[in-house]
Amino acid sequence: MLGRIRQHSALKWLYPGMHIKRWLALLMLGVVLMSLGIAYVLREAYLTYTLPGEFYYITLQFIPHWGRGAIFMCIALLTVALSVYKLNQSLLWAIVRPQPSDGPMVQAIYNRRILSRGPKVVAIGGGTGLSNLLRGLKDYTSNLTAIVTVADDGGSTGRLRREFGIVAPGDIRQCIAALAEEEPLMSRLFQYRFREGTGLEGHSFGNLFLVAMTEVSGNFEGAILEASRVLNVRGAILPSTLENVTLSARTLEDEYVYGEHNITEQGGAIQELFLNPPNVEAHPDAVHAILDADVIVIGPGSLYTSVMPNLLVPGIRKALETTTAQTVFVCNVATQHGETDGFTVSDHLRAIETNVGAGLINTVLANNNIAPELPEAWHSTPVAVRRPDAATYSNVRIVECDLVAEENRYRHDPAKLAATIMRLYDGKQSPNGRSPGQANESTVLVSR
Repeated sequence: MLGRIRQHSALKWLYPGMHIKRWLALLMLGVVLMSLGIAYVLREAYLTYTLPGEFYYITLQFIPHWGRGAIFMCIALLTVALSVYKLNQSLLWAIVRPQPSDGPMVQAIYNRRILSRGPKVVAIGGGTGLSNLLRGLKDYTSNLTAIVTVADDGGSTGRLRREFGIVAPGDIRQCIAALAEEEPLMSRLFQYRFREGTGLEGHSFGNLFLVAMTEVSGNFEGAILEASRVLNVRGAILPSTLENVTLSARTLEDEYVYGEHNITEQGGAIQELFLNPPNVEAHPDAVHAILDADVIVIGPGSLYTSVMPNLLVPGIRKALETTTAQTVFVCNVATQHGETDGFTVSDHLRAIETNVGAGLINTVLANNNIAPELPEAWHSTPVAVRRPDAATYSNVRIVECDLVAEENRYRHDPAKLAATIMRLYDGKQSPNGRSPGQANESTVLVSR
């Protein structure tokens, strides 16, 4: 019984950090002072004037003084509580707008207070992998910064880049949809693609929205800020650079491929990845976010075309070398045809160190819920941990746990992934890699 009372949502108004108790106390003090003033006036009226006989019953004089006091105090408490609750509900509804999953208004406010005190998390990547990660992390903190690649040049994004000369909007669009408060509706709207119409066919609504907002606000950076404000985005979304870059690669056959879309389509093994021009300026806010972060998450996503293009920006790479935050690389759960065919976890690490440099990553998250095989049409295989030689990496911890989405074993489960990252940040991951409720986790410490 007492447990149910303690769990009642109304008591959340009194939880630490809600900034409610002090104002309730001040309100009660005001009510008490007002009551004392009214009592003095009534006492003077009783002594000065002779009231009609009906007031004997109206003022409950047939009840002892202590009884009358108790009745009036109970009625006062109920009316004050109800009025404060309804007043706050009316005033806060327009600001808080609780979602169906939030429950009562107090739960929505409590969630926001707690999320605002969450860790500063920077997520680096692009594509569907980054948006899935953000969907999971936004349930733990609102101090989120997504640093997004701008090298995409295929489909609707590529057409808009060529026609308007703007930074690639596609991956940023997905992040906005993932972090918007009205996420299910915004996701469907922003991802909607026109199936017909001269000039519209193939374009997504979200890309066109960002292009239009760029024209209205004057620049692409302002477009992201205004779109985030209009859609009530939880967190910040930043491009890794505001310059127009082209992702380029050199294959094992010594052929050069230019453009993110062509790199994916060419299907050959990549030996070297680089940006044109190479010395682009990093977004200053992205650099500041990395240096100020509590935890940095790199990936998941297409290794060569979504994750590494961010790391190739010199300012981003330098900030990752300088930061003291825990840096976690989330390895993909399955290989990507045309980019990472046959790759293991160690192959992903080796590719990053070869193209970007060593020492940027201190923890790797890898999935250990391995499916026997994936559908042949996917042209993909599960990414497994192959115990690397002791001389391969220095001070890298590989944490294995169940991260895969059961309904789509090609992708991570947002809830599983975010929960694991938070356990790592909270220090609840024990030395042997096991944490409460995660009996199937294991950790491999890889050192030179």
